[in-house]
Amino acid sequence: MRRALLILLVLAVLVSPAAAQTPAVARHVLPNGLVILVRDDPIVGVVAASLVVRSGSAFETAETAGVTNFLQRSLLRGTKRHSRLALLEAAEELGGTLDASGGVDYAEVSGTAIARNWESLLTLLAEVALAPTLPADELEKERALILGRLQTRADQPFQRAFDTALADVYGGHPYAWPEFGRAESVARLTREALLERYAAAYRADRMVLAVAGGVPRQRVIAAAERLFKAVPGAAGPAAHSAGEAVPRGERRLVERDARQAQVLVGFLAPPLTDPDYAPMRVLAAVLGGGMSSRLFVELRDRRGLAYSTGVVTTNRTGPSLFLPYLGTAPANADAAVAGVLAEIDRLRRDPVEVRELARAKAWLLGNLAMDRQTSARHAWYLAVFELLGGGWDWPERYARAVEAVTVGDLTRVAERYLARPTVVVLRPAEAVR
Repeated sequence: MRRALLILLVLAVLVSPAAAQTPAVARHVLPNGLVILVRDDPIVGVVAASLVVRSGSAFETAETAGVTNFLQRSLLRGTKRHSRLALLEAAEELGGTLDASGGVDYAEVSGTAIARNWESLLTLLAEVALAPTLPADELEKERALILGRLQTRADQPFQRAFDTALADVYGGHPYAWPEFGRAESVARLTREALLERYAAAYRADRMVLAVAGGVPRQRVIAAAERLFKAVPGAAGPAAHSAGEAVPRGERRLVERDARQAQVLVGFLAPPLTDPDYAPMRVLAAVLGGGMSSRLFVELRDRRGLAYSTGVVTTNRTGPSLFLPYLGTAPANADAAVAGVLAEIDRLRRDPVEVRELARAKAWLLGNLAMDRQTSARHAWYLAVFELLGGGWDWPERYARAVEAVTVGDLTRVAERYLARPTVVVLRPAEAVR
């Protein structure tokens, strides 16, 4: 009840006259093709910047899986002017932070600072992105950290089950492995491979810079133009790696030392820009969004089959993911699988109630609003969705698309996308016998 009231309050704020007076966004394209977006909000005392690049595991192969994340993390290991420690100190002296990471469809260098230090932040961000040195000894330190993270991920039951589900749902597609890569490939990646990925990715027409906060819009654009005007343009198309997403469509059992069993049921879903994207997100909210969702009410509250439950969804330029999951007692794993499949079948067979539809929409829109409360998140949303083809104003258009979803839309997409489940069950070996 408390969460429902919070969501209603958020929605009330969204439609209030004060909320309608949101800061404007300026879009500027440099001659080399780099896009600059500025959201200036004079009442905010901080600034955030996000530089995103069209790169990521979608552009990798099984042999190079993880090269983008490895590269991005290594950018922070030193530049022509600053060592790794000096970079961290420089960011802290601006009253903020500096970070970099590789994702699935994009890679990011980001930073925050006190608003008055906006120009110094942009200068530091440009230095990290455009003048890295990738010192060999620092690369080995970063490699060790990534391999440790991959081992930790493999040791966590849910992450192990999730990675297995990714592989089974996506088949030969690059989305089949985690954005951090594969231990086998990360262990073999050379400095030359990182430099090759850098040269392919860091091209002006594959980059978007977004700045949000208490900043002077035109001065930010002028500074960004000065800092990034020398970035080279396109060197030819950089296509996604070959591979087609072909779900396994079967059940896989993973035996693992764990106190809980993990049940995951995966499906391919439409891409970010597909008209069916919004209806599928609403369908996910009906099934597993919040404590009033079907999985929570039916399988957790009424039947006591779940310690945790929900639906994992993704934003992808290629096929997205729709993944209901349950954490349950090992002895209940089979019943949990049957329960999830029964709820999915009910979505395909029976129309969703109008009240359920309204709740799912409110849950989605409330979470979207609450996720966009900081300058850092505003910069991220602007940059990422502009880069991925949705446009910097994609969240607003997505919200309108969610509001327009009908009961008939949910029945149609459920029938189309939820016909052939790929099931992964992780549980201890003794529970199988």
